[in-house]
Amino acid sequence: MRYYSDKKTKTYNDLKVEVQLRSGLQHAWATAVETAGAFTGQALKSSQGEADWLRFFALMGTALAIKERQPPVPDTPGRRKDLKEELREYADKIGAVNHLELWSTAIRNPQLIGAKDAHYFLLELDPIAKQVKVTGYKPKELERASADYLTIERSIGQAGRDAVLVSVDSLAALRTAYPNYFLDMHSFIREVKVALRNPHLF
Repeated sequence: MRYYSDKKTKTYNDLKVEVQLRSGLQHAWATAVETAGAFTGQALKSSQGEADWLRFFALMGTALAIKERQPPVPDTPGRRKDLKEELREYADKIGAVNHLELWSTAIRNPQLIGAKDAHYFLLELDPIAKQVKVTGYKPKELERASADYLTIERSIGQAGRDAVLVSVDSLAALRTAYPNYFLDMHSFIREVKVALRNPHLF
């Protein structure tokens, strides 16, 4: 599909337009993949990154497909009991629910410590305590931000804790791409909890 304006401004004429058609659950899944990719620094949406996260999203993809009576994701369990058991294994292994909840909180209303005109955010995530500490750095402070990030990474001993360094562009990009971001994330998290709780999956 190509774009053509019916107005005098023709700057964008003849540019190709991509149209994606997906259900609400599919969109919530895609939002979660995009979010996890942004905060872990991995191209999860391109099937690149940590195997545990990729497997978790594949399993949840099948769980949602079952709910919508659609074909499952290839190479995922065909039996619902097996699917639920493996989904729980990976969700627990990576602390999926806690991480997604913290990321959604951090991006919705980050409580900034440090530079008011920050361009980089260092997020210290504690899924168990459900706390997020965000420190801001000016554009010229990238070297210091990176050094602080490495220091925190080395000092993290508690299981499940995380440190992430992102640019303000990353946060803004997610807000722009997903105007209903917060609702999308909560929808996906709710579906994960339902899938793990229900003995018959759905």
